[in-house]
Amino acid sequence: MKARTIYPGKVKGVALVSREPIGFYGGIDMKTGIVIEKGHPLEGKSVKGKILVFPYGKGSTVGSYVIYGLKKNGVAPLAIINKETETIVATGVILAAIPCVDGVDIEKIKDGSIVEINAGEKEAEVKIE
Repeated sequence: MKARTIYPGKVKGVALVSREPIGFYGGIDMKTGIVIEKGHPLEGKSVKGKILVFPYGKGSTVGSYVIYGLKKNGVAPLAIINKETETIVATGVILAAIPCVDGVDIEKIKDGSIVEINAGEKEAEVKIE
């Protein structure tokens, strides 16, 4: 699948998929990488080392710094794939140097599938195994 690069990188890993938006501030514990938002489909799961797939971010602009904090604490996702990356997630992945792409039909990505991202400066490709 073709995609748009938000932050470049080439990675391969296991997809952790949410069909609902993710709010990083108050939604993910910055020290552990565990989703703590009550009632969220990923509640209790760790984003550490996963390719985190979700439609778009939500919530406070502090979420950008939570993404950076996840990276600093060694519990960040390996990469992020969005249907649409909004400003909060875009700022966070740039600060944290986490590969990120958007413009992807995330319905085609199943939880637990192996996903490869090859994101250049502008264009990207996402492969699902």
